[in-house]
Amino acid sequence: MSRYDLREWLDEADAAGLLTRLAGADRDLEIGAASQLNYRRATPRALLFDDIPGYPRGTRVLTSSLSGPALLGLALNLGADNSDADLVNTLRGRPSRWLAAAAEFTPTEVGAGPVFDTVLREDINLERIPAPLWHEGDGGRYIGTGCAVITRDHDTGVINLGAYRMQVQDGGAGATINIEQGKHGAQHIRRWFERQGRAPVAVSLGHHPVFLVVAGTEVPLGTSELNYAGAIGGAPVEVVRGEATGLPIPATSEIAIEGWLYPDQTRPEGPFGEWTGYYSGGVTPAPFLRPERFYARRDPILLGAPPGKPPHDYSYMRSVMKSAMITDALVDAGLPGVAGVWAHEAGGGRSIVIVAIEQAYAGHSRQAGYLAAQHPSAAYMNRIVITVDADINPRRLDEVMWAASTRCDPGTDIEIMRRTWGSRVDPLYTGGPRYNSRVLIDACRPYERLDDFPPVAEASPQSLRAAAQRWPQLDA
Repeated sequence: MSRYDLREWLDEADAAGLLTRLAGADRDLEIGAASQLNYRRATPRALLFDDIPGYPRGTRVLTSSLSGPALLGLALNLGADNSDADLVNTLRGRPSRWLAAAAEFTPTEVGAGPVFDTVLREDINLERIPAPLWHEGDGGRYIGTGCAVITRDHDTGVINLGAYRMQVQDGGAGATINIEQGKHGAQHIRRWFERQGRAPVAVSLGHHPVFLVVAGTEVPLGTSELNYAGAIGGAPVEVVRGEATGLPIPATSEIAIEGWLYPDQTRPEGPFGEWTGYYSGGVTPAPFLRPERFYARRDPILLGAPPGKPPHDYSYMRSVMKSAMITDALVDAGLPGVAGVWAHEAGGGRSIVIVAIEQAYAGHSRQAGYLAAQHPSAAYMNRIVITVDADINPRRLDEVMWAASTRCDPGTDIEIMRRTWGSRVDPLYTGGPRYNSRVLIDACRPYERLDDFPPVAEASPQSLRAAAQRWPQLDA
């Protein structure tokens, strides 16, 4: 893991029985459809597509790299022997430690790397990479779904990695980069436009999945995702400098491009099947990147992470990572009694957040809901926050909804927050400022009734353990 090399990660996944190779899938819909079937399996595997019609053997597409606990564990340097519960428990506290340690893992600049196996300075055509048409209703081929878009803060120099959608344009001469307002990459680009009239951008299009993890989650502003990835892996990331922009690119990236964005250079972009499960945004102008450099390894691998109706390519990763980050955020904010957090895949890892607490005082459960609804680690496109008692497993929606239906009085325990941080990809968005609203459901037992609330009608833990010991086949 010290080299953050996708090919070494693929060898580990293969040795653990977590990799499936598929030959002959067409980039028009077949790669997307096969990936969707895989996401819905009980145990998804990473899918590596080769022998793609119209492309040389060895020019490959990888999907499903983070679609289960074992695969995500490999990406996070935690090994492949993880169940869902194991991974959640192991990650408790780690995002805070990674963030605190990030400054110690400044990337190491090297003079060369595998990404420089092929260097093109002219006649660049992105059609040389088999960017799929992921969904029937997409407006074009998307080369950037599992990508890491690299930008630099104009004033501080801090590097950001963001996973933004990129549509191939002009017959392969370039690609649009569609960045949601408020994202760190968008802030960087606006500042460069104001100060310089153009903005430098590099994009890694294939890489170790840890870069998809850090690019696809809310690492706090001011901390570089390259440093954060180094903290996760326990060693600095080796980077090379792009010839055109000077931006750092992971030395083991499979494919990378770089160039400059200009405020007056846009292309119509979309629609695209988004993580909400809908084709969102219609066709709108998006910044157009005409690459000045193209870099690739021999037999390059495009990392695909197409969203869609959950479960999708990265919904599991986002649920786990967001849950861990929200847990740390609540604890760091001083909220006592945090027993568990889960950002459900059904909401794309963002829109449904459950917080379980050990109630300590009147108003505690409502405080937990407000904090979870608006903390930066959870605020974007949040729509439903439910607080439950610690006896409820937040990962199980059946338990959560049981609590909501028996411990929540809608007249007093439901509140609405309005004009909160929404998104263009919200299927309810109709134009104008990108607000949404969110509901806070207090499904905890009333604090004043903790002592006399009716007990739960179920066997005690001791009785369940005794029954499981006597009849172990019932506990399988």
